[in-house]
Amino acid sequence: MKQLTQKTQNTLTAWIFILPALIGTAVFIVIPVICSFLLSFADWDLLNNITFVGLDNYKNILTDSMFWKILGNTFVYAISVSVLGVIFPLVLACILNNKIRGSEFYKTAYFIPFITPMIVIALVWQWIFDPNIGCVNTLLHLHINWLYDKAYAMPVLIMVSVWKLIGYNMIIFLSGLASINQEVLEASKIDGANSWQTFKNITVPMLSSTIFFVVVITSISSFQVFDLIYMMTQGGPENSTMVLVYAIYKYAFEYFDVGRASAIAYVLFAIIFVLVLCQWKLRKKMVYNEEE
Repeated sequence: MKQLTQKTQNTLTAWIFILPALIGTAVFIVIPVICSFLLSFADWDLLNNITFVGLDNYKNILTDSMFWKILGNTFVYAISVSVLGVIFPLVLACILNNKIRGSEFYKTAYFIPFITPMIVIALVWQWIFDPNIGCVNTLLHLHINWLYDKAYAMPVLIMVSVWKLIGYNMIIFLSGLASINQEVLEASKIDGANSWQTFKNITVPMLSSTIFFVVVITSISSFQVFDLIYMMTQGGPENSTMVLVYAIYKYAFEYFDVGRASAIAYVLFAIIFVLVLCQWKLRKKMVYNEEE
């Protein structure tokens, strides 16, 4: 009886500790997800009664040319950030892993943008690319409306995103490089391999699991970009930087079309789900010595 009572007390204590987290998860995640999914089949403007419309919201967005433009912008942004946000941090991590002078300072300097609030970063870069007083035009003796020209706005956003992301991904790569057996690298040097051959044939295969992880988390976060768009371009000019998450915000809180916003949200969910599923299926080709 004493053992049973003690076990019951331990179980009750465990439930007491995890109950706040369960309640928070239910209230702020599970219930909103269910409600938004149901609203994707309804017409609601936040004021009048909810009207069930079936699949009309999905039909409307899939036949809307603006949606496909927004989807294209999202893919351009996500693919660019995912590629550049992996290559640059990997190169920097390999350089700093060689214990160059001041490496600790560089690690800190590269990581600071990641922990800086996006609002601050957006305001600073807005000033840097300001067409009248920005230091980019001043230093290069140009007069380009960087954030007001559809030819330059998206590349600027991609550059700022990659710049902010470099430090975080670089730290992850440095952790992966630290786990590589140094004897293998030394053996390659003894066998006459140069730096590029060592990097291509030894470092990349042994770091492939880390690269796979960084690719997955970077691609997911890239499809969910919102704050940078909201602060710097608001989807302009001429919707050239409008992405799916910002479109969800505009439809829900500016156009008061909650049903269409919810439908776009679940289209985005389906895209990310398929993307991650494909990446997971390809992991055996992407990751060295991967097993089921």
